[in-house]
Amino acid sequence: MKVATNGIVLHVEEQGDGELALVFLHYWGGSSRTWKHVTTGLAPAFHTVAIDNRGWGQSDAPNDGYALTDLAADAEGVIEALKLRRYVLVGHLMGGKVAQLMASRRPAGLVGLVLVAPSPPQPMAMPDEAREMMAGAYTTRATVEATIDNVLTARPLSAEDREQVIADSLRGAPPAKIAWPKATSLEDITGQVGIINVPVIVIVGESDRVDSPALLQVELLTRVPQAAMRVLPSTGHLLMLEAAEQLIPLIEEFCRSLPILPKD
Repeated sequence: MKVATNGIVLHVEEQGDGELALVFLHYWGGSSRTWKHVTTGLAPAFHTVAIDNRGWGQSDAPNDGYALTDLAADAEGVIEALKLRRYVLVGHLMGGKVAQLMASRRPAGLVGLVLVAPSPPQPMAMPDEAREMMAGAYTTRATVEATIDNVLTARPLSAEDREQVIADSLRGAPPAKIAWPKATSLEDITGQVGIINVPVIVIVGESDRVDSPALLQVELLTRVPQAAMRVLPSTGHLLMLEAAEQLIPLIEEFCRSLPILPKD
């Protein structure tokens, strides 16, 4: 499905017709397909909405507009276009940081926040050399495969999922590939996340080499009220592909515990 929002057209994958909607925001390098095992497992009990961020998947790829506020405005436009009245944001890495910003605005209808291996709210700290390497991580098949094996995963992916990750990473538009490592990951929203007023669950892999459980404990859980963490053993950064069978029940349990409306 195509949704026009914020001056562009986004590709959206929609499943299920449950009363509660789950809006999925993918990581830098992914697409709505990143969530395919999770959304299939959660529908039809829930209405799942997985978005291709601008510059990724089948969405439009403008030359600019890749800041957190732009990505948040895109997702907010999808939520408005689909008339979602009660929903949970589910964000991974970059999508997790976007979800934190959106939740800090206390939008009507938001009842919970699921952060899956999220980027924490402070600027991502790394040496300039490492940042340059990150900016080139999705340049060729070889660099993507090296990133999968040495950074993104702790468990081997199925052949199909591995090829999907490679294809999604390579397909990303050049401005989108550069924006996160060079600019968006450096944005600081620590001043905003403290006013998030909905329940929050943070789900992270024990062996995550991008944002470890220890880092998230210090940088995210100390800043976001009502946040609780669950750690999946022997799992890396791509939880939704490495351990979907463990991730799905955690999300379902969290969603079924939510109040009808967020507290003020």
